[in-house]
Amino acid sequence: MKYGDLNLGQIEAVVNKLGGMDGVNKFLRGELILSEPARRWREENGVIYFPINSDGTTGEQWIARLESKGFCVGDYAKSVLRSKSFKPTAGITCEIAVLKGEIFSDNERITKNIRKEAKNRKFSTPNAEVACLIREKFSDKELKAMGLCWIVTMHEPIKDSDGDSVLLSAGRNVDDSWLGTGYDYPGKEWNRSGGFAFVVSQVSGS
Repeated sequence: MKYGDLNLGQIEAVVNKLGGMDGVNKFLRGELILSEPARRWREENGVIYFPINSDGTTGEQWIARLESKGFCVGDYAKSVLRSKSFKPTAGITCEIAVLKGEIFSDNERITKNIRKEAKNRKFSTPNAEVACLIREKFSDKELKAMGLCWIVTMHEPIKDSDGDSVLLSAGRNVDDSWLGTGYDYPGKEWNRSGGFAFVVSQVSGS
């Protein structure tokens, strides 16, 4: 794009971002430095890492909390959050590792192999609440920057309202940001556009 391609609306938006003409003048004098927002995650060899902290939010509270922030919580996800098997924790800090789907070949990207790879890396099984914490922590823009459409939390499976064993998943699509579920069984095939969350390390808060 050339400078001449900018319309008045775009120029005005740039000026507003800089804080008006005073900000523009400071920028031109070198008194105002622009920088990219710090990432809240890092990526190493196809694995994304970030910390999360649990705060004791119950499943029912998570439904209200996520929906109040504009996230769509699926019916099956709600049934999992309301299950007695959903057991929140408080004061736990975890380092999460997300194995990107692209590190597996298409014919090898099944649940059994994904869990085996995590075990080989000495990652452990996360609490189901991690899915909620991930959904709340990252915007769709951040998921896109990670190169992911969704992140499924590889917790111990919980039965949904139909009696199927499922995993909670946080994701995005064109229309909404959601917390949903995915079936869990050894031969389950997964798309390369997603990621699989495990725990690297876990410590209790003070």
